Amino acid sequence: MKIALFGKSLNGNGTDYVQLLIDKIEELGISMTIYEPFYNSYIKLLHFSKEVETFSNHHQIRNNIDFLLSFGGDGTLLDTITLVRDSGVPILGINLGRLGFLASINKENIVPTLNAMVEGNYILDKRTLVRLETPSNPFGELNYALNEMTVYKQLPLSMIRVKVYVNDEFLNTYWADGLIIATPTGSTAYSLSCGGPIITPDSENFIITPISTHNLTVRPIVIPDNSIIKIEVETRNEDYLVSLDSRSASLKETTELIVKKETFKINLVRMNNQDFFSTIRHKLLWGLDARN
Repeated sequence: MKIALFGKSLNGNGTDYVQLLIDKIEELGISMTIYEPFYNSYIKLLHFSKEVETFSNHHQIRNNIDFLLSFGGDGTLLDTITLVRDSGVPILGINLGRLGFLASINKENIVPTLNAMVEGNYILDKRTLVRLETPSNPFGELNYALNEMTVYKQLPLSMIRVKVYVNDEFLNTYWADGLIIATPTGSTAYSLSCGGPIITPDSENFIITPISTHNLTVRPIVIPDNSIIKIEVETRNEDYLVSLDSRSASLKETTELIVKKETFKINLVRMNNQDFFSTIRHKLLWGLDARN
């Protein structure tokens, strides 16, 4: 078995938990490679029993990695999909942040989680990605997202007009600050904060959620994920922003956006004792009631 470690920054006693994992990996005789910028940032704070192998791009983990472990929060885990791409390498998120919805393993459970992985006691959750197609292709090969694709205004004191078609049928014109096309995974992220519904990861749907809509009767809508969504944006300054998870670019209002399901999925590692409903109860304090 070979494990890749990925991270960006560590707060507080984060290095102590990374060291704990490194010690356990070496104890079990598992091969290891570490994301080079992460390794260079913390080389003086971490200790290894032998020379460390590093990686810096997706080519180096494509064929010989069994798992990629992400240290941080959900934002850090979202960054790993630009490295894993369509390789199918399973991703496990170890939460060193606050909420940690995708990075679901608490730092105190690092050792038992690694033992469970070695024993094969885990499940792979296959998560749908949303794909963006535009003539200018500002995101290059990384034109996909795990959580959501979002269009939003560039000027703070104005709104944009977003015209949406689903399978060439006119859906609506949204007067709003922006619009979110969320995957089931992203239903508990930005879309949720804008009033969108929670849907289970295997629902095979997309959620179209307006951001601060100026039409009080407009609400989020759930559509099948095999739909083709076409978006046209009008704005006062001729430019608007489009984002794929945490990556963003500025586009001209004449740019037509085509949004669809990506042809491949991302594998997230889930322990046998975890499930989606217990996660939303625990992380979102869902249904918290003194009577329970």
